[in-house]
Amino acid sequence: MVTLPGNAKDRLTDLIARYRSRVDYLAVRLEAAEGTDILLRGNKIETLSEGVSIGGHVRACYQGGWGFASFNQLATLEERIEEAIAAARLVGDEETLLSPVDPVQDTCLLPLTGTDPRKIPLAQKKALCQHYGEILRSVSPQIATISVRYGDSAQQVILATSDGTLLEQSWVDMEMRFAATARNGETVQTGRETNGSRKAYEDLVGLDEQVRSAAQRAVDSLALPPVKGNTYTVVIDPILSGLFVHEAFGHLSEADMTYENPDLLETMSLGRRFGPAELQIFDGAAPAGHRGSYFYDDEGTPATTTQLIKDGVLVGRLHSRETAGKLGEAPTGNARCLNYHFPPIVRMTNTWIERGKTPVKDLFSDIREGVYARNWLGGMTNGEMFTFAAGEAWMIRNGEIAEPVRDVTLSGNAFKTLADIEAIGDDFFWDESGGCGKGGQSGLPVGCGGPSLRLRNVVVGGEAID
Repeated sequence: MVTLPGNAKDRLTDLIARYRSRVDYLAVRLEAAEGTDILLRGNKIETLSEGVSIGGHVRACYQGGWGFASFNQLATLEERIEEAIAAARLVGDEETLLSPVDPVQDTCLLPLTGTDPRKIPLAQKKALCQHYGEILRSVSPQIATISVRYGDSAQQVILATSDGTLLEQSWVDMEMRFAATARNGETVQTGRETNGSRKAYEDLVGLDEQVRSAAQRAVDSLALPPVKGNTYTVVIDPILSGLFVHEAFGHLSEADMTYENPDLLETMSLGRRFGPAELQIFDGAAPAGHRGSYFYDDEGTPATTTQLIKDGVLVGRLHSRETAGKLGEAPTGNARCLNYHFPPIVRMTNTWIERGKTPVKDLFSDIREGVYARNWLGGMTNGEMFTFAAGEAWMIRNGEIAEPVRDVTLSGNAFKTLADIEAIGDDFFWDESGGCGKGGQSGLPVGCGGPSLRLRNVVVGGEAID
């Protein structure tokens, strides 16, 4: 297993002390990482690799200007510090505003509850992918293409700052993605499943039924009628609720999105009502055991739980030290980077809607004609607008789940949709399969969760009504 040099902390401490007087803030991150990437597409293994890397980055701030330098040769660290400081001093012409945090000195290992994937031979991981690929193909002759993706990564990070923080953190992350596309003439349908864990390799083993269900949904959907496009009352399951709160609302809660955009800052004014009194939305890395959980963020701020919406009213947002300083708020521990190639930016961790009080069966009552949507195929957001494709869907008729339909996309405005929540179910599910993208940093592990929701006035795309 690749590790950083034993004297790394002492060297960082010495360098920080030497250069701290030249800038307002200085941070150095060193990282040792190793991982596996396997991609099976069709009958062919397209990617089969194991890799290790050691590197780091330097961030310097002077009069509000930032300098950044990354490197993969530890011997060049001092030169990179010089470069970052020079860049910061070149662009800085304002006041450095960083919300204060108490310096910490700590060593944290995110514990595994089972087998470390680094102890599993590459051949065994390859065989697991091929096993799942055979399951996908075996469901039906109508399966045209399949893919299985396996990835694991382990990171050891040391962070030293001019504020006096000296941290070492280590963790392991794993993910698998499955997809099957079925075809009948010109009709094409896809089923997907994703599974992630920061606990044990065993969490990726024994997923046969989950994998088979992805292919079976694709095949079954071929014979289904497309939904008639219209505006409906919609019930969504907890997986779609988690996707919605992450994609459609969570990104708007990231303070770097707001302080640089006066219009959005006005829209996201604290104290503004966005939903019913029952609505509670949170984000936080403090809850243990999820893929977005950690002890400290990549600036050394302790993990927290931040309530974003309380009783339907916006009461919080997610911060780095800089965004908190510029908006006069407290840092929330949401500054994260994918790896040493990137600076930390404001990112979600685990984002969820708290469970409600309405029994799930009652969410369907009194709906004369509506749609019940479960799971997800994909989606996109553009500011406050969103479009999500459901993995499965049924019509709701006279308060009962009726015939299944396909090609269901849900579209709308995030703020209007929050206001259109009619009821919040008493169920809840954590989805650990998320990999978030922002600012060129894609695949950052996150968790999301929620209960089933009943939403009015949702635009559902499908076949046009005659």
